[in-house]
Amino acid sequence: MILESCRAYFLGNPYDRWFRRLDQVVSGTKASFYDASYGACHLDLIPYATASKWTELTRQQRSLLLAVAGDTLGLLLRDSPVRILILNGSSVVQHFQDIANVRLEKQEMPTWSLPREAKPNVTGVSYIGIVDTLSGIVLGHKILILGFNHNLQSSFGVTTEAIYAIRSWIAQASKEAPK
Repeated sequence: MILESCRAYFLGNPYDRWFRRLDQVVSGTKASFYDASYGACHLDLIPYATASKWTELTRQQRSLLLAVAGDTLGLLLRDSPVRILILNGSSVVQHFQDIANVRLEKQEMPTWSLPREAKPNVTGVSYIGIVDTLSGIVLGHKILILGFNHNLQSSFGVTTEAIYAIRSWIAQASKEAPK
């Protein structure tokens, strides 16, 4: 029952609105959350439920959770066939860099900019790098890390154009993924 529940998680789930946008982004790699034969999976940096939302936790509480959970993510990645990890949003990128003790290459992406009426546009930023250890866990293989600063589900004004530009970048960058 647990296995079947995991396989069907993305079908008819109340989180469909959240994952549909991410599915659009990963689809350029021929992956999908909705079709298990195309192998996309969702991993949280913190695989534990909290009584409060992440944004309501203090900086100290978040740091403690990241320190405690970093090796869990490392163990999951070590024992999985994952070769590409996509980071959604600048805070996820920053937290990943902290637990991986790595600085990803950062580049402004003009086609990802989000328009604002009375303020300057929100600049799009890509992040790229490769890791082979995470929180002291030797992964035994290299993983391509691709990230972007926009949180696609909650950023106000994320455009279809920005989503497709991010999708194209991920599709192109994923061709360089370690085997």
